[in-house]
Formats: sequence, C-alpha cells, structure tokens
Amino acid sequence: MSDPPPPRSGIAGVGGSGQPEPEPFRPDSGSAATDWLGIETVTAGDGDARLRMPTRPEMADRADVVHRGFIGLLADSAMGRAMSTVLPDGGRHDSFDLKLSFVSPALVGEPLEAVGTVLHSGRRTGVVECRVAGEGGRLVATATATFIVTLPAASGSQS
Repeated sequence: MSDPPPPRSGIAGVGGSGQPEPEPFRPDSGSAATDWLGIETVTAGDGDARLRMPTRPEMADRADVVHRGFIGLLADSAMGRAMSTVLPDGGRHDSFDLKLSFVSPALVGEPLEAVGTVLHSGRRTGVVECRVAGEGGRLVATATATFIVTLPAASGSQS
C-alpha cells in the first residue's frame, strides 16, 4: 500500500484548467476560499460591508452563467463581514440560517458586488440582509442570514 499524497495548499486548476497554485492562506485575510476566489472587501464598518468578486469561466454552470453556489458564497461572506463590524473585540459569529433568492443570472466575466447590512445585532443572534449586483447595478440576488453570536466573557467574571 502506498502513502497518501501530501496535503495540497489549496484548490488548483478547477477542471484541469491549468490555474497556478493559489497562495497559502494568510490568517489576516478573509479565508482561504475568499482569497482563492479573489473576493475583496471594498468597505466595511458600522454594520455594513461591500465585497467584490471577479467571475471567470471556471465558475460557469451548464447554462454558461455563474453557478449560484459562488453567488451564495459571496453573499454569505458579505453578511458575515457586516456582522463582524458590530461585535466587540473577541466577539464571534457563525451563520446558521441562509436564504437566497436569485433574481437574474450573473454573467461570466462581470464583477459581482455584494452589500451586507445588519438588521439586528443582539446578545445571542444577529440578522443580516444582502443584495448582490452585477454590472450597472443589475440585481442578481438577495439574501438574508441569521447568526449565532458569542460575546466575549466580561472581564473579572468567574468561570
């Protein structure tokens, strides 16, 4: 029996497209997935976040438009980034509910922009909405997500 192959640093060349290996994950970036997809934070603060994602041929579905899974990842990332702007240092959040509505197809090659806005930020949960747009502001999708919130322990409290 042979040894298993060594772990890879990321996803390379989807479908054998010859894409170069992605750069290793950097803890100060969004995530390995968002880095690999080229998602960038345009603005973030005060309960809002605007993220941009380029689209490329490897993201196409059978109809030659951007696969909706990539749009969902962009929306979830924008909403998570928006949620992170309202939490205190040390606060954490994880989405546990995500609803997406697709309005129009995203065309391969057009950049997509997602704007996440916090609607509610409480001690235990948060609710965020998002709009994903293509070129010219054309609405591609809307989304909402619910997050579980874990606030840092108060200093001086006993465990």
